[in-house]
Amino acid sequence: MNKRAEAIWHNGSLVPWENATCHIMTHGLHYGTSVFEGIRAYETHQGTCIFRLRDHLLRLFASARIYRLDIPWSFDEVFDACRDVVTANDLGAAYVRPIAYLGAGGIGLTGRGCEVELAIAAFPWGAYLGEESHAHGIDVGFSSWQRPPSNATPLMAKAGGHYLSSRLVSQEAQRHGYTEGIALNTAGFVSEGAGENLFLVIGGELVTPPLAASVLSGITRATVFRLAAEIGIPVREENLIRERVYGADEMFLTGTAAEIVPVRTVDGLDIGDGRPGPITRKLQEMFRGIFDGTTEDRWGWLDPVAAAAEA
Repeated sequence: MNKRAEAIWHNGSLVPWENATCHIMTHGLHYGTSVFEGIRAYETHQGTCIFRLRDHLLRLFASARIYRLDIPWSFDEVFDACRDVVTANDLGAAYVRPIAYLGAGGIGLTGRGCEVELAIAAFPWGAYLGEESHAHGIDVGFSSWQRPPSNATPLMAKAGGHYLSSRLVSQEAQRHGYTEGIALNTAGFVSEGAGENLFLVIGGELVTPPLAASVLSGITRATVFRLAAEIGIPVREENLIRERVYGADEMFLTGTAAEIVPVRTVDGLDIGDGRPGPITRKLQEMFRGIFDGTTEDRWGWLDPVAAAAEA
């Protein structure tokens, strides 16, 4: 995080940043019983807009359902609160983090007696994988840590506890001199990055691991599917062995924090010619074009925050 903002929406009202606290016996702190989203607001040709806010919140509520967390605010209330917190902090571009968690009330594993709380923060945050990552690409390495199967941990949910695995993957990669790590699943197939989905370009097609490969159903992943279809690039979901990655023509990672980031090397081996490739570049251009108006937003992905202020 580059700097803090002034206010956070917490349990129904905006409070000063330093007052947005929780009790030390909060269940989510002890057991990871939280679900969250990472969402970006952009300064666009339509003013400040939050990208795919509705889709992110649909996933938030779906994650909460999987873990049986009953969020005590309606979808529309949370939708408006996300826009309100951006406006209240006078932010143009911002990272928005709604998180629902079990609060204090009991130390038992089931969380009986604990109420669900909800906080929404918004603050400036630059490129997650480094300011040069979009232009020049990054170096990644395969991790010794595996992604768990969905019958052990429901990976369709974006839950706080799941990211202990991601932390191990990322830390190991950085110890070895890479920007990010790539995990396999327990079947030995390629899964995803520590906080990103991955795509390969092979013979003019996009190939990405299926959801059953222990990957999160990423919002930016879904965006790439749509953008690729616009320019006639086929997308296939396929179980990928590690060697398949080494022979790819191009590779990139996707995520709300990362956006679309080219990969230039994997385990020290060049991907293609070791530079961001033409299909990656085209998709980056189309993605950025959603915000400057050169890519028509035919899907209604931009939610203006000014609409909340007017309401």
